[in-house]
This record gives sequence, C-alpha cells and structure tokens, in this order.
Amino acid sequence: MASSVSSSTLSISDTAAATRERGKGTVILVPVDFSRPAQEALVFACELADRLAAAVLVLHVVHDPGEMPGYYSKLIKKKRMSRIDDTAAEAFIDFMAKVIEAHPDLESLREAEQLMVVGLPVTRILEVAEKLDPTMVVVGSQGRTGMQQIIIGSKAAQIVQLCPYPVTVVKHKKEREEE
Repeated sequence: MASSVSSSTLSISDTAAATRERGKGTVILVPVDFSRPAQEALVFACELADRLAAAVLVLHVVHDPGEMPGYYSKLIKKKRMSRIDDTAAEAFIDFMAKVIEAHPDLESLREAEQLMVVGLPVTRILEVAEKLDPTMVVVGSQGRTGMQQIIIGSKAAQIVQLCPYPVTVVKHKKEREEE
C-alpha cells in the first residue's frame, strides 16, 4: 500500500532514510507534476524498480507556475477555497490512485513512498536528490522544442544538466492522430 503524502521539511530526511532502507540502497527518485509524461515516467520507473527490487520515491514540488497560474485549482473538480498545499496534496493523492488503478500489477508503485515539498521545482528536486542519494532519477518530458523551450524552459533538461546522479528522461508518447 502506498504511503500517505508527507510534506514537512523534517520528513525529507526521514522519508529518504525509510526509502533507502526499503530498497536496500537501490532507490529511484521520480519527480511528478501530474501530467501524462510524469505518469509515463512513473510507470517506467516502477517497471524498472520491480525488476531491480528497488524502492521508489515519488516527489511533487508544490509551486504556482508562472506559465500556468491556477494550475492546482484546475486539477481538482470541487470548486472551493483552500490553501495551495492542501489542493496539491489532494491532486497528488488523486494522481497516485489513478496510476495505481491503471497499473495494479506494479508492486513498487503500490509501495512507493510519496513526498511533497514546496519551492522551485528544479531546486527542490536537486535538494531531495542530495538527501536521498538515489541510484537514478527518472523524469518525464513534455517534449517542448524551439521557442516554447526557450520561453518556458525545460525542467527535465535542467535536471539532466545539474543533477549529479544518473537521469533518465521519459519522453511523452504522443497519440497518433487518426486520419
């Protein structure tokens, strides 16, 4: 059974230690933003973890992205006023439940540790990686190119450049348009 979402700064070290212990030192860090590419990266990481008997830590960094204001409120069906942290936690739980339901055969997905922190995504992902000391980091990519990547940037590309651990980028499989 997947653990509940932990979100305090103190719990980063505790969660990292528990994940390392469960994976006997083999840990895969998977940052998610609830997008389809993040889901594909999580499934890939869990398939790999099941083969390696590794533990998985699923990380979400709470932020209000400048390019998509109100991001979290769009994810939750119920319209109500709440703190961004609470809305993000609810979206995280919904995301994990949806992925687990779609892939019930992945044991490492059901057993994955879940951690939520607040801050700038790339910075916080690197901080959590430093505390976790993962075997690898698996990130999803939207596949932005050209002006979109220049203007908005690519968090996956920044992680690849800055992370001292091996990083695997899972590119989003775009559905073929029917003719």
